[in-house]
Amino acid sequence: MTTYADQNAVGAADDGWSLVVPLKPLARAKSRLGPAVGGLLRGRLALAFAEDTVAAALASPGVRDVAVITDDPAAGAALSALGARIVPDVPGAGLNAALAHGARVVRAARPAARVAALNADLPALRPAELARVLAVAGQFGRAFLADAAEIGTTFLSAGPGVELEPAFGGASRRRHLSSGAVEIRLAGVDSVRRDVDTGQDLAAAVVLGVGPRTAARWLPAAG
Repeated sequence: MTTYADQNAVGAADDGWSLVVPLKPLARAKSRLGPAVGGLLRGRLALAFAEDTVAAALASPGVRDVAVITDDPAAGAALSALGARIVPDVPGAGLNAALAHGARVVRAARPAARVAALNADLPALRPAELARVLAVAGQFGRAFLADAAEIGTTFLSAGPGVELEPAFGGASRRRHLSSGAVEIRLAGVDSVRRDVDTGQDLAAAVVLGVGPRTAARWLPAAG
């Protein structure tokens, strides 16, 4: 396994991190959550997750901006109102193509930007915990954080002059390790690792403490 000491710290970057957050059209988002919450609420929760994720990310020290890659007009309007930049999914070729496109868009304006991909389904995200992850990620060319199940990935970063090379989806932890990215191992950053795909995931996020938009949509329905 690659460790912190296996890579040299990267050089100086443009001020602040740019985060790239991908979001499917709401009608297709979070399909595995449907059995637990119902079809009507599923899309609303997907948007609430993204809103709480983006709001927490923008409040995190070190984050300069957030670019949301989406073609959903309702999601775009809601997330733009929070301060995110909305970038159309021009490739239209899936998650990793959208993330790579977002990184290119960010660096077209700021070539020396530190860029990180962040899942849109982190409704319990805490700004301070994300800041800790970013502080470690900034020491390396590429770094990632595994999800709570230690199978997937919720965060992938690339320093200045380094390609993001996203390989999200399924067993992405193994793929990111194989690609040479450093795995970030930190205690106390559960909110950055707790993505929500299923009803069980949502229950775990509620225990951590979800953001206000997710709480407003889910807690009354959950009783």
